[in-house]
Amino acid sequence: MLKRLKKGLWNYRNVILIVLIPLLLLPLPVVAGTKEAECAFVLLLMATYWVTEVIPLSMTAMLPAILFPMFGIMKSSSVAKEYFKDFHFLLVGVTCFATSIEKWGLHRRIALRLVTMVGVNPAWLMLGFMTVCAFLSMWVQNTSAVTMVMPIVEAVLQHILKAKEGGCAGQDNPNLQLDETDDHIEIVSDEKLPDGSEDTVQVQPVSQPAAAQAAAPSRSKHDLMVCKAICISIAYSSNIGGITTLPGTSPNLIFSEYLNQIYPNCSCINFGNWLLLCLPISVIMLLLTWIWLHWLFISSDFRFLWRCGGEKSEKERAARKVIEDEYKSLGPMSSQEIFTGVIFLVMVLLWLTRSPGFVPGWASLFPHNSGYISDATVALLLGLLFFIVPAYGPSRKYAAMISWKEFQASMPWKVALLVGGGFALAEGTKESGLSLWVAKLMTPLGDLPVLATIAVACIIVTMVTEVASNAATITIFLPILSPLAEAIHVNPLYVLIPTTLCTSFSFLMPVSNPPNAIVFAYGHFHIMDMVKAGLGVNVIGVLAVLLAVATWGVPLFSLDTYPDWAPVLPGFNSTTP
Repeated sequence: MLKRLKKGLWNYRNVILIVLIPLLLLPLPVVAGTKEAECAFVLLLMATYWVTEVIPLSMTAMLPAILFPMFGIMKSSSVAKEYFKDFHFLLVGVTCFATSIEKWGLHRRIALRLVTMVGVNPAWLMLGFMTVCAFLSMWVQNTSAVTMVMPIVEAVLQHILKAKEGGCAGQDNPNLQLDETDDHIEIVSDEKLPDGSEDTVQVQPVSQPAAAQAAAPSRSKHDLMVCKAICISIAYSSNIGGITTLPGTSPNLIFSEYLNQIYPNCSCINFGNWLLLCLPISVIMLLLTWIWLHWLFISSDFRFLWRCGGEKSEKERAARKVIEDEYKSLGPMSSQEIFTGVIFLVMVLLWLTRSPGFVPGWASLFPHNSGYISDATVALLLGLLFFIVPAYGPSRKYAAMISWKEFQASMPWKVALLVGGGFALAEGTKESGLSLWVAKLMTPLGDLPVLATIAVACIIVTMVTEVASNAATITIFLPILSPLAEAIHVNPLYVLIPTTLCTSFSFLMPVSNPPNAIVFAYGHFHIMDMVKAGLGVNVIGVLAVLLAVATWGVPLFSLDTYPDWAPVLPGFNSTTP
């Protein structure tokens, strides 16, 4: 009887938590009875639900639409306005582009070409795949980048192993063919995985490792270590590449829209200066991660860095042959690929030149509408072209480059709702006065060195994002860290930028985000392999971010001065970096 009761309680643990958590937090609005306490109740309830995932993340994001009107914090119509912002238009435009890339196979051409250029030595091969995945992650969701690259990686790895094993490798797994993307991956989730970044998921390795296990006895330890290093590097490089651009990952976009919402007079953040700040961070992280993974899994001998030429091994020749064969099989570049590539170049060029800061951008051509045009305007305009431009010539029936069905399958609706809930929560903390109360509470932190405060915030965020969705983590912390910066009289960007970047550093566990989960499902490494590797990459990431905001980030965003667009709170400590 007791055993059945325990089993029943465990099976219904989500329902128990859903009921128990609000009851434990109920004294806040009942006893205190202030608007600040009522908003804190909503904030803590959403944070707990997001971390435990007892209900879907996107439905937790709907709680402000229910609770804020009930507590009298905001009207229902006012809350509803927060759920669709400029962010969502940018997301729609970028998703149109990503859909076209994946449909017409441009990602395969880019990946195979870049990998061919770097060579097939295991170390250079790993760097080549990392570069490809990081580059794709700059423009599409991290999850999409990994699902694009991993089938190519898997095919190359299988040919390397077959070159060593000869006929002992058994049958080829049909799930490893390049025209498959994710049929061999089983991810326990309610719907298609969105970003990058970006949801905590449950993963079950599936039948693919069966073939690997059958051949395992004949594989050398070095081969297994190469497989581990390359697979883990793909997951990490997608997160590293995603931080480089504003549309690269959800936390960056959430931060950008939060800044527009809370500090409407702040025009510091745009595509160009974000790229200037984060591209060096990504390059530093990518190279150091490559060296770290090579040392950890492959070898501590780095003489290959200056060693040129030499005879290729059988495995290297096999890897080069499969890459070259796959590239040749693509044939000449199609008109659809050319159009997608041109749109990509135009989009990046328009983003960079819209309002570069040091010279007037093309947005100045509309002087009477200053500030009306954003990066979302560009993305949406170019994204619309994919639904208009015909994919084929007049000899065939008209069909656009992408269809609504294809776009809908790629659009991360869960992220869109999650982010909307975050914006509503941020506005609620402002309207209720909770953000001001938090600022006063954190005033004593002004006595600490600013860099120490930022380092602590980065470490905390990096720890939380390992167990919670990246988007949920940044949504929870932005309304807390923004008042903290105001309380210690430091430029809010000095605190918010590094913590936003650290939100993407979920490297420890396969369940930390979808890219980790997808790579883990291929069955080439164990959880402890990722934990060991992830600890080092986390340290590399935090140090690289702190270096950036303490050096080239200061003149780029004037981080050493308190800006005019941020409120000055009387009686608070004044601290300068």
